[in-house]
Amino acid sequence: QVQLVESGGGLVQPGGSLTLSCVVSGFAFGRLSMSWYRQRLGAEREHVATSTRNGDSSWYADSLKGRFTISRDKAKNTLYLQMSNLKPEDTGVYYCAARQDRTGDGYWGPGTQVTVSS
Repeated sequence: QVQLVESGGGLVQPGGSLTLSCVVSGFAFGRLSMSWYRQRLGAEREHVATSTRNGDSSWYADSLKGRFTISRDKAKNTLYLQMSNLKPEDTGVYYCAARQDRTGDGYWGPGTQVTVSS
């Protein structure tokens, strides 16, 4: 059973930075494509960034390029999202997601709240 647990959310001032983590257990980390999504208040869940299984490729939502960076540490079975120059509109619940490329099975973490406010 794949389990994902996010951490690192919290309250940050506009212009600040925050790094989210997602620890994966129950499956070989290197066989999972990993992504971050977010859901802002009153909006649908939206894609933030994705990293391929071996971490050699990643892509981002166009509006977030340059401010957000996705990375993964295979030794720690952990996915990261570095966020900089945060804006109030980045406020929302951030979710870690995993996908088995071979089967298409997907998994979600419970989410972590990020609040950008002065």
